[in-house]
Amino acid sequence: MTRVQMIGVGKRYPARGSGSAPVVAVDDVSIDVASGEIHAVIGYSGAGKSTLLRLVNGLEQATSGSILVGDDDVTKLSESKLRAVRGRIGMIFQQFNLFHSKKVAKNVEYPLVVAGVPAEERKRRVAEMLDFVGLGDKADSYTDQLSGGQKQRVGIARALATNPGVLLADEATSALDPETSQEVLGLLKRVNEEFGITIILITHEMEVVRSIANRVTVMEKGRAVEQGDVFDVFSDPQTDTTRKFVATALPTQPEAEHLEELHRRHRGSLVTLTFRDGDVDQPVVFQTLADRGVGVSIVHGGVTDVGGRSFGKLTLELIGDDVRVEHAIAALGQQADLEVLAR
Repeated sequence: MTRVQMIGVGKRYPARGSGSAPVVAVDDVSIDVASGEIHAVIGYSGAGKSTLLRLVNGLEQATSGSILVGDDDVTKLSESKLRAVRGRIGMIFQQFNLFHSKKVAKNVEYPLVVAGVPAEERKRRVAEMLDFVGLGDKADSYTDQLSGGQKQRVGIARALATNPGVLLADEATSALDPETSQEVLGLLKRVNEEFGITIILITHEMEVVRSIANRVTVMEKGRAVEQGDVFDVFSDPQTDTTRKFVATALPTQPEAEHLEELHRRHRGSLVTLTFRDGDVDQPVVFQTLADRGVGVSIVHGGVTDVGGRSFGKLTLELIGDDVRVEHAIAALGQQADLEVLAR
């Protein structure tokens, strides 16, 4: 198990032409990834997240700051010592990066050959890793004969071959269909749980974060604009960028255009309630309304699982005379986060 610490990390590229300014890809980013944690780094294209990943394994040199992988600061190591550290870091790529001319077993074996592992040990390790990812029967197949999901499983087996303490995954599921993506994410979770490997995920998909990450860092224009436990970030986003990401993965209150349609279709008052695990239960809400003689129907939203805890937003239509509805809204406002959606 390996801790990864990024402290004030920056990456600046020289100006590309006369009169142009240097390009700041990563700007004073600090992230502390605990041993055995799955940490997601999310951002839109150009946010600097993939550059940050290349700085961690030393494929690019940071302009400023420190990056500790275990006790080794990769920003201060010679190339020979850096190669030794890279041997403890596995890498999974979006487009798999497999050798198409080699069979599956040879792809998995490659980092072991580079590391100078004896042939008999290489053979044993390759078989062990292919069995782990469910491809024990594909050892003699060529990678072109595999599906996208199977190719990514080969990539995972190859990344695990050298017993790394850290696994870096750069958009590992973005080239896969949703069902296959979930299978690969489930496999990465097994890697984390069974081997205790620290995983840093780069993604632009909040659903990936919701599915397996413990903590998340949101990047924008090279900076870390928000970070924390996945549930906390999902349930109470602090920046516009984070709120946009959350809206793609979680039920939210209706947008203005949809809200107008809801008001046309429903005669009652509309309110949105936020449900956070441990705050208030749905049965309590519905009982509160029933006790006050107010009818209710769910017209938008839902509740889902985030990091093993429930969270969501429900937009409700409250039906009854104005006084009863007003009293019900006041009571609900004391129990949960509530917003009245005015016409």
